[in-house]
Amino acid sequence: MNIVTYPERSQWASLIRRSALNTEALRETVSSVLDSVRIEGDKAVLAFEEQFDKVQLAALAVSQEEFEAAEQQVSPELKAAIRTAYENIRTFHSAQQFETKRITTLPGVTCWQKAVAIQKVGLYIPGGTAPLFSTVLMLATPATIAGCKEIVLCTPPDKEGRIHPAILFAAQTAGVHRVFKAGGVQAIGAMAYGTESIPKVYKIFGPGNQYVTAAKQQVSLKEVAIDMPAGPSEVAILADAGANPVFVAADLLSQAEHGTDSQAILITTSATLLQATAEEVDRQLSLLPRKDIAERSLANSQLILVDDMPTAIDMINEYAPEHLIIETEDYMDVAEQVVNAGSVFLGPYSPESAGDYASGTNHTLPTNGYARAYSGVSLDSFIRKITFQEITREGIRTLGPTIQTMAAAEHLDAHKNAVTVRLDEH
Repeated sequence: MNIVTYPERSQWASLIRRSALNTEALRETVSSVLDSVRIEGDKAVLAFEEQFDKVQLAALAVSQEEFEAAEQQVSPELKAAIRTAYENIRTFHSAQQFETKRITTLPGVTCWQKAVAIQKVGLYIPGGTAPLFSTVLMLATPATIAGCKEIVLCTPPDKEGRIHPAILFAAQTAGVHRVFKAGGVQAIGAMAYGTESIPKVYKIFGPGNQYVTAAKQQVSLKEVAIDMPAGPSEVAILADAGANPVFVAADLLSQAEHGTDSQAILITTSATLLQATAEEVDRQLSLLPRKDIAERSLANSQLILVDDMPTAIDMINEYAPEHLIIETEDYMDVAEQVVNAGSVFLGPYSPESAGDYASGTNHTLPTNGYARAYSGVSLDSFIRKITFQEITREGIRTLGPTIQTMAAAEHLDAHKNAVTVRLDEH
């Protein structure tokens, strides 16, 4: 990891810069795949599965027999862990349900909102180097609570045409209706346009590589909504002299092993902690099975020493991390000053891993600085709020003159007249 001591504020932007996602360079390739899927449907998806995932598929849909076989292949210990995580995620997200309130703004004028589920949602679960069954739980659980009528999931199969059994078990546990063997750009296109097998959805959720990110951005321009812009995963740790360097190093490495383009940053006020953490990272790194991946990620990561805690907090808010771990003596007070972060982990016993898997919060979070403007996935991500209003005769008489005056000032005479004809009614 790169060690930086007491950087000037003018250096911050370069220190906390992420790996650039050059989606423009991918545009032509992504557009070509999307166009083929839009025009040729299943035929194109199957062809791209053979080309990109190196598998010949007879069908895209996962069969009931495959679900049953998968359940037998998942160990009792992992089943229990998945069920525990599901219950915690369900409990946390159920508490987010919207309560309708009728508001009388004037006598005879009543307004309210109603929460309505997005009817059709698509979940994308990457393949890559690890089976992300935890992401299945994070996306499907709130979709089920929201009441989405059709929840479909696409994920790439292995070279034998199989989906990892833990993904299928998690999908069944969390309420996914249908699972399809499709990955990458072709999966995004299939859910955006619809094919003979894969239904068109109204909103697509889930992480992916730069091609998937570019595909989601393209289809979101006119075909379908998406959860949020996304890039490589990241963590920032804010720590003082009292932090445990073993814990800090473990948290940095848990992020670094996600992928070679992941980023892990420590911002600390303690030179002693920084040095101890650097040594501990080297020690723990040598023991990791995914050492090569983590090592390449750490090459783009930073250990930063700053003068004081206010400076550290300012840097954190400028970085706007996806995950933020605060391991300071007064972590609750520090947390109150954080305004830009996706999800925050407080104290020495709250590793990012807890939120990634089983504490209950969602791990689908804004990356690449988007935490300045975006929230992570929540129950709200799967619903729309429709406004209603009821105006009585008394209400239009009270409110009508205000509407007439405003409409006239905007030179919208028909708007004014819609009120006038009601006020003139005998």
